[in-house]
Amino acid sequence: MSQTRWTMLISGRVQGVYYRAATEKTATELGVTGFALNLPDGRVEVVAEAEPATLEQFHQWCLQGPPAARVDKIDVTESPATGEFARFSIRR
Repeated sequence: MSQTRWTMLISGRVQGVYYRAATEKTATELGVTGFALNLPDGRVEVVAEAEPATLEQFHQWCLQGPPAARVDKIDVTESPATGEFARFSIRR
């Protein structure tokens, strides 16, 4: 299976609730590469690369997030994977 990239814009109470750290842990466990970044408008941007089935599993986790988070909506854009990431990280 070939890899693909999903850019997810996650809305809700997702900043200040360890969303990025929990996302990094989950991505690493699933073998997803990319990054999570807090946006100035309160959303979190997650760029993830993996096989489509793995991305679907990761997306399902992102819909819940860590216990303190409240996810209202995730906008997903799919594009070709670039392979530029060696691992999943938190960007500041």
